[in-house]
Amino acid sequence: MANIENRKFIALDISGKNYLSWVLDVKLHLSAKKLRHTIDEDNATSNEHRATSLIFLRHHIDDGLKYEYLTVENPVELWQNLNDTFEHLKAVVLPKALND
Repeated sequence: MANIENRKFIALDISGKNYLSWVLDVKLHLSAKKLRHTIDEDNATSNEHRATSLIFLRHHIDDGLKYEYLTVENPVELWQNLNDTFEHLKAVVLPKALND
């Protein structure tokens, strides 16, 4: 948990333009910290792990998104809210990426 305050990768932009790479980065980093389960629904994790994941997620999103989801206190809920907001971008970005 040391250095969790240091940003490990580019924060999620408020427009969501980097959502796909951000999702991959978050999953990889949480897996490396053995916290990946904290963003899965129906997990039984400790309050400490939940808080650590929430801090990590909030540290890696745009300030505008932080304020929009200011009252969210559960990493699963924040993860799902961000997914609901930006998942539609997968359909827009992937076809272009496949042609490259």
